[in-house]
Amino acid sequence: MIVDHIKNWKNYAFGPAWEKAFAFLETLDAESEDGEFPIDGETMFARVMSYQTRNQTDTEAVLEAHRKYVDIQMTLVESERIACYPLHTLDPKEPYCSERDVQFFQYTAPADLQLSVFPGTFVCLLPQDGHMPQLNTGPEAKIVKKVVVKISRDALEI
Repeated sequence: MIVDHIKNWKNYAFGPAWEKAFAFLETLDAESEDGEFPIDGETMFARVMSYQTRNQTDTEAVLEAHRKYVDIQMTLVESERIACYPLHTLDPKEPYCSERDVQFFQYTAPADLQLSVFPGTFVCLLPQDGHMPQLNTGPEAKIVKKVVVKISRDALEI
């Protein structure tokens, strides 16, 4: 997992796919439309989405991990909290779905690592990083706009 300001993305030399992802991210702002955006075929694509944050114990909150793709997540409007868990500590809720590249896990306790993500901050989540995004940063829910860039892990030089 990497957490940093978007201005520092060049500090991580993960190859051309990394550079292409951040070239795309730097074009986005609060006015960017929701939707799915192809960047490099099945190797890389992005989703811009708006939603209301929730409590960690809400039944709509999902604890997930991916195997094929690495996530780069960044809020464009407002802030959210991402609860992060080492994958080896999680109990599967259902089997891995290769078609959607996702496995869901049981929520049993608050995470030791809770990240508050604000506009300009990016989080790179690797296959070993279980994560529960879209959480409230305070007592009240917010409407957040966020982008998730999905990069095939094989395309990154990590």
